[in-house]
Amino acid sequence: MKLAANLHHLYQELPPLARVEAAAHDGFDGVEWPFPHGISPAALAERLHTTGLPLVLINTPLGPRGEPGLAAVPDAEAHFRDGVERSLDFAQRTGCTRLHLMAGCPPHEGRSMQGALDPATRDLLLRRLQWAVALARQAGVLLLLEPLNRHDVPGYAYHRPEQVVALIEALDAPGLRLLFDIYHAAREGLDVPQALQAHHACIGHVQIAQAPGRTAPDLERPATLQALQVLADLGHEGWLGLEYHPGGPTADSLGWRHPLRLLLQQARPRHEEVRA
Repeated sequence: MKLAANLHHLYQELPPLARVEAAAHDGFDGVEWPFPHGISPAALAERLHTTGLPLVLINTPLGPRGEPGLAAVPDAEAHFRDGVERSLDFAQRTGCTRLHLMAGCPPHEGRSMQGALDPATRDLLLRRLQWAVALARQAGVLLLLEPLNRHDVPGYAYHRPEQVVALIEALDAPGLRLLFDIYHAAREGLDVPQALQAHHACIGHVQIAQAPGRTAPDLERPATLQALQVLADLGHEGWLGLEYHPGGPTADSLGWRHPLRLLLQQARPRHEEVRA
């Protein structure tokens, strides 16, 4: 498992491009940058090359009025397609291979009280996802869908992993995966280890912060330790994005790093034995 610094949340005390160098200095294996669209892709690509860190994840941009995505929003076709196309262009210019496609908040009548999509909104989302997956495949980019919890993003199109898995299964497209955020799952009150086990086959990326305050992961909390242990024992060989509020200089918040690396080292022999 490789660790990625989320440069939207971490190193905010530094200028944007200097955050890449700081992440390299602090031993991260890669970086995420959800909203890099105001940064020159050429300048970012140069900084990535200099440090040797890959950019492993970006998001599609917010809507014109700051909406958290547009994929599930009616009458937003032009803005939605423009955001996907610009994001894929940015990904290709910087070598990024994962794009989180943000769904946004469909109209109230498009959701039930439980947050499920009505047929019209589901059909709209599936149609747009089908178009985006085909375009992303041509660019060599994996599309990700992330459930966002109802406390932080009320009204978002989906808030539980099984809702995203249902969309992935309906499309049956290998270029579409689940972005599993341990923080969002915990804020929804889910049994996170159980959810990781249930949906691991669909996961294309994992992120973490400590719920409820979105602080640095605390491995002394049994629930957090158990979630990470399950993830390690499942043999997750992809990325774990650190997407938390450091509450000060980021370098002062990295107390989780040594116990997490130790946990991963201890899990590796069990994983290798299972594979054998």
